[in-house]
Amino acid sequence: MSLINEKDLQKLSNQENKTCISIFIPTQRGGKEVLEEKNKTHLKSLWKEGGNELKKKDISEEKIQEIGKPIEELLNDKSFWRHQSDGLAIFAAEGFFEKYTLPVNFETHTYISNEFYIKPLVPMFSEDTRFYLLALQLEDVVLYEATKYSIGQVEVDDLTPSRLEERVGFDYKQKHLDFRSQGAGGEKTIFHGHGSGSEEERKEEILKYFRAIDKGLDTILHNENVPLVVSTQDYLFPIYKDVNTYKHLFDKVVPGNPSDTDMFGLHEKALQTVEPYLEKTKKDKMKKFEELNNTESTGTSVTDILPAIQQGKVDTLFLENRNEIWGTYNNDNMNVSIDNEQTSKNYSLMNWAAKEVLRQGGNVFLIPDAQMPDKNSKMNALYRFN
Repeated sequence: MSLINEKDLQKLSNQENKTCISIFIPTQRGGKEVLEEKNKTHLKSLWKEGGNELKKKDISEEKIQEIGKPIEELLNDKSFWRHQSDGLAIFAAEGFFEKYTLPVNFETHTYISNEFYIKPLVPMFSEDTRFYLLALQLEDVVLYEATKYSIGQVEVDDLTPSRLEERVGFDYKQKHLDFRSQGAGGEKTIFHGHGSGSEEERKEEILKYFRAIDKGLDTILHNENVPLVVSTQDYLFPIYKDVNTYKHLFDKVVPGNPSDTDMFGLHEKALQTVEPYLEKTKKDKMKKFEELNNTESTGTSVTDILPAIQQGKVDTLFLENRNEIWGTYNNDNMNVSIDNEQTSKNYSLMNWAAKEVLRQGGNVFLIPDAQMPDKNSKMNALYRFN
């Protein structure tokens, strides 16, 4: 899976004043849809429509072919289409192309403007809607990236040892002939062996293995700020905590042997552990907005919110997830112009607002219209306290 991070988001946000096309499609991980190449067919159809729209905008055939060349190459990449997640995001412009297979259930959408459309990516950068799940065993280690609604495996085979023998040597089984747990949840462990096969040595070998895993995971996690939830047997979790260097390790373990269920069963068990904490920030910010609504600490008018964003005053932005606000914003005089529909001369003000607030380190949440803090507006803002 192609992960997306803040550096990628910044790169997308900085692509301006070009003909940019953003395509989002829902995808399936497997089954009949994958065999029948429905994901591929969906993208092919959307790119055809996008090309026609570019022609209507008087974009030259040469430019359209340049923008579309990597998309056409992707359509012919059979291996790519066999490894999908829940959503596919495509960003193409002259001399620029990026694709991301992500655990987000995108709605089908195509956006053509002089900027990329990053609004659907907001859930990937809301700190409490994503988490990593580490299925940790002495015989195997698997890392997943997950949201409340989806999960997908992250490739770590070249970063971490896949089992204990790879780190401590293949003779450990001879030194530790029997290794079994007793007591509820495997909290007490008895080691049976001969010679040097002591409990202390066994723990040192596990520590060595876990340090190697932690070092490998740091390659992926070092710039992240979302929880890392561990699924493992109870007696192993304290040992892993001792060597962990990731600052956002979740302090409660998903108990049991990860091999006892499949990926989706693991996801369900992990949610039971982490779900109460997943949306804490959003709930706290919504509660604060409701407490302060109709004061100088909140905003519900787009003409007020956009200048406040430019001045760095917005702490949290709430956007209706299925609606748009079309218009333009003039940075020089802070003037907001709102239109009824998209034209060749305007753009998504929601997209502009989301990019700027994320760039400033603020919170952005996509909210169903019925759950907006102030339902009379498609855009709400909680301002920073002076």
